Amino acid sequence: MLNSNLLRKLDMQDLMVFVAVYEQSSVTDVSEALFVSQSTVSYCLKKLRTSFEDELFINTRTGMRPTYKADGMYSHVQKILESINLCHAGPPVFDPTAQAVTFNICAPEYFEQLILPRMLKRFDFDDLPVMVNMHKFETDVPADELRDGSLDLVICFGPHFHRQHADLKSRMLLEDDLVCVFDKRATPLEPRLSLKAFTERRHVFPTPWMSTTNMVDGWLARQAQKRQIVARSNSYSAALKMITGTDFILTLPRRIQRLLTNDAVFNHCEAPNGLPGFTLDMQWSRNADQDSANLWLREQVIKTCSELEAA
Repeated sequence: MLNSNLLRKLDMQDLMVFVAVYEQSSVTDVSEALFVSQSTVSYCLKKLRTSFEDELFINTRTGMRPTYKADGMYSHVQKILESINLCHAGPPVFDPTAQAVTFNICAPEYFEQLILPRMLKRFDFDDLPVMVNMHKFETDVPADELRDGSLDLVICFGPHFHRQHADLKSRMLLEDDLVCVFDKRATPLEPRLSLKAFTERRHVFPTPWMSTTNMVDGWLARQAQKRQIVARSNSYSAALKMITGTDFILTLPRRIQRLLTNDAVFNHCEAPNGLPGFTLDMQWSRNADQDSANLWLREQVIKTCSELEAA
């Protein structure tokens, strides 16, 4: 709020005239520098004097001499004009070509296999000095690390696999579903597994994050069913090696199956009816929402996922 109603009558031109007269000491020079008439400069000075209740500048033989109050006002008025310019310009725009930058992303293997390689190839093609540090996804969304800036982004599965945090922002990136993968010599005849056939097979389970629950076993429990897991692997690639030469079954995201399986070795069929799909989601801190570097990184992730959806 303003201390006086008189100040409400001032505008930016008045403040520009104040600074110009202070610096140049000449109404004539000021009118030429600001491309306004001398009468306009005089009018602005009259408004300034009325608003600040001070003469501000005294006309002398050597030019306009500032009063004690004008001397005290000068730096403050300068800052006002600088602040207005900053408001007009907006926050600095992130330029990935300007200097090396490192981003920290926490994500499951799905992101590292499917999305990150495409992003890195684009960065390399554009000759961008961008480095990405990947952090392993643990039990839940590392909200504190997003809040304190240790992490720039978290990529996780959804919907409703993890506890929601009201102060985090999120966006769905893409959708996927699950398929059943086998060694080619142990592929069932039917194009879609029945629930009975699915539970009778022994399973290898790739753990996308450290958790006692997962989308497959959660769904089976709701059907009053369970499966026999013979091994848990840390990666999709390791899980594929584990089923080679066996009759084990591996349930994989369809996009990962297309990316990693060799048709000469593996085959697949549709999962039992009712087994739900999932989403890949992106979360970030509200504090970073308007940060231009974070915004640029989110745009790269979204662009890559859009390319995958269109492929």
